Amino acid sequence: MSWGGEHGVRIGLSAVVMALHSGRLCVLTTQTAEGALALPSGPFDPARDRTFELALRDFVTAQTGFGLGFVEQLYTFGDAGRDAPRATPGPDQRREISVGYLALTADAVDMTPPGARWTPVLDLFPWEDRRGTGDAAATAIRAALVPWAADDPRRLSRVEALFPAGPTHRWDEARVLERFELLYEAGLVAEAARDRDDATPLPLGDRSMASDHRRILATGLGRLRSKLRYRPVLFELTSDTFTLSALQTAAEAVVGLSLHKQNFRRGVERTGLVAPTGRLSTGTGGRPAELFRYTGTTNADGQAPGLALPALR
Repeated sequence: MSWGGEHGVRIGLSAVVMALHSGRLCVLTTQTAEGALALPSGPFDPARDRTFELALRDFVTAQTGFGLGFVEQLYTFGDAGRDAPRATPGPDQRREISVGYLALTADAVDMTPPGARWTPVLDLFPWEDRRGTGDAAATAIRAALVPWAADDPRRLSRVEALFPAGPTHRWDEARVLERFELLYEAGLVAEAARDRDDATPLPLGDRSMASDHRRILATGLGRLRSKLRYRPVLFELTSDTFTLSALQTAAEAVVGLSLHKQNFRRGVERTGLVAPTGRLSTGTGGRPAELFRYTGTTNADGQAPGLALPALR
């Protein structure tokens, strides 16, 4: 299906559906006919589909059995000939417009359709987990990037900002897409080797995805991490009641950082976003912990605040 000129336009819709499962941030994935890991996705047909969002919901349910709740548009990718992170332009290439959506859920139920599953996000981006194992991946990446960038000050500046070696630049957890695109440009991820001959991927233990789905997922993870600081989106991933320890574990799973326990708790309590339920949790394996609930509190502007992410311990 195409329209819009001599060579046509194709609009594809992709969903980044994220949930917390067994203490890990996971994304809902499917499998292509070739066996590649993919996001739930499909083409928009203007003759059949009334809206992008309704078409997207149908794709997700058909491919995974999961019914979407609230979704928000992430980004529109429109590179000519786009089938991968970098366009492969040519006079006979169909123009591909890809629209990504983000959805969060607290209900990570097991999937029944073949190939549908909850895949840990940091298995796809191990360098984004700065709680230990990701440090080794980031160190290996930097060791490969520095010689690649050595003769180009602009490249070197990007390396220093995105994979800092010292205190000059703080690790910015929200710049997920920029880091992935840098790795693609340097030929260090599998998608680069798929798309061109001069790439040599690093053995980072990461997983590639079909088309440009890992790029779309990176956009979704970066958006989620950014929103934590100014919107209470973390509560969309949690159950109705939770301990403060469980809430901190959820935040750490999203940002890939270890947070200071007492500072995190004080920051959460100052926002007014949580309130005690008067009940205790008995499933912690130790002393019963107090259960809290999300209050839905808003500030003077009518917006609910985000959560403070205190310095690493």
